[in-house]
Order: sequence, then structure tokens, then C-alpha cells
Amino acid sequence: MNILRFLYKNKIGRILLRPLISKPVSDLCGKMLDSRISKVLIGPFVKKNAIRLSDSQIDDIHSFNDFFCRRLKDGLRPVSKAESDLSAPCDGLLSVYEIKKDTVLNVKQSRYSIRRLLRSKKLAEGFNGGYALVFRLCVNHFHRYMYFDSGWKYEDRILDGVYHTVRPVALEEFPVYVENSRQYSVIDTDNFGRAVQMEVGAMLVGRIINEHPSACKVLRGEEKGHFEYGGSTIILLLSKDRAVLRQDILDNLNKSIEIPVIMGEVIGKQKTLTV
Repeated sequence: MNILRFLYKNKIGRILLRPLISKPVSDLCGKMLDSRISKVLIGPFVKKNAIRLSDSQIDDIHSFNDFFCRRLKDGLRPVSKAESDLSAPCDGLLSVYEIKKDTVLNVKQSRYSIRRLLRSKKLAEGFNGGYALVFRLCVNHFHRYMYFDSGWKYEDRILDGVYHTVRPVALEEFPVYVENSRQYSVIDTDNFGRAVQMEVGAMLVGRIINEHPSACKVLRGEEKGHFEYGGSTIILLLSKDRAVLRQDILDNLNKSIEIPVIMGEVIGKQKTLTV
């Protein structure tokens, strides 16, 4: 953490930061972590981050990246079958923001607009009055993620960018989520209307691997993809009047307070529309 503070808070550090957040450096690190020799990093990583190996499927691990995006044992992340339940698409630290006209996220003093996040004014306008759910994944979290609801998914959009860390020290200095490399899916869901599910890369994350990049029908609880090494973020945009958030989450709306959640955890309900 002290190194990150130096890189983001110090003038000399910011000069050194520039190449570290570039795609070539991220790609190089990814290749190193794909190599068999990178397995020597697994033991220290497990110890430092207190990872419970008993939860993981580790029979076919050939590199550090294999371990980092490992699967969990069956049954550890059950997903509600109730169509009215809004479930977390991943493990992470959840903060929630109301989407107001043009301005949306006020994360650690950084303000964002949905238009800049999506690079689409027309698409962004459809989320005014809705919610932005930000799931920040740390390195000790499970780095696979699922579709939060069934529906029709349009072709994924890939937005090139840099690779800032998603830790608060960077969020305080840069509009990270609109600068970082990211991918997103527009989904016309069965129970929550039109939504966007976005994956944001971070420092030393060279790859976001999504299983269904083309337009297709998707299912609630189906694996959407995974991140390779580094902390990362998933942003879920919900349309107005489609969901009622869990009370403890709603109590922290717009406060940049992060609530730990796990994939499949019920975080809200479908809002019943009255005629």
C-alpha cells in the first residue's frame, strides 16, 4: 500500500506510474503469470491473503493465473431461484449510487457520468433515476462472476484504456472507472428491465475473459467470465423503478461505504410496478 501511495500521491511516483498502467506492461505481467514457473508465487499468495484452499478446486493448476481464477467447489455460491430476487453477480465490496442526470458515481471524491462510462449518450440516458452498483474485487476475492438475471444479451462492447489500481488511493486521484480498460454487456433481463453488466480491468490485469462475447440468451447464475490477476471491478447499472435494494445497502446510498457481499447473495428485490 505504501508503494501505491508513492505512485499516486508523489510527483516522481506519478512519472513512474505511467508505464505501469499501460497495456504492454499488463500484457507482459499476464504472460509471466501464465508460465509454469509462476507456481512458486501461489504459496506466499495463499498465506498473505488467508485463502481457504479447502473451498477451491485446485486439481488442475499449472500457473499462478490458473490458481487466481480457480473455481470454487460446488454448492459454495448458491443462487436464488426466485425470479424476484436481485443477486450479487460476484464476490466483492459493494457500494451503491443513485444515477442522476449526467452525474452518477461519487466515489472517493471522483465524479463520473454514465455517458463517459459507457461512451454512449443514448444508452446512458436510459439509466437516469436508476442505480449504479459497484462491486470492487480485491485479490483475495473469488474472481469468477455470473449473470445476475436471465435475458437477452447484446454483443459485448470492449473499451480500451489504461490499468489503474482500483484501490481507494487511485480513486481519490483519477476517474479510474472511465479511464481503465473495460467491457460491458447490455442485457434486456427477464425481471429487471434493461441493465448493463460491466467488467473493469485494473493494474496488472491484462485480460478480462468473457464466455459469451456475441449476442445470445443468458441464464441467471450462468458463468459470465473471469478476471486474471489483480483487483478488479464489476459495475451493474439498473434502470429506474426496477429494483428495491436491501435496507442495509439502501441506508448507505451515495456514501461510498463498501459492504462485503458474495456471489449469489440476495441484495434486493424486483420492484412491483403498479398500474
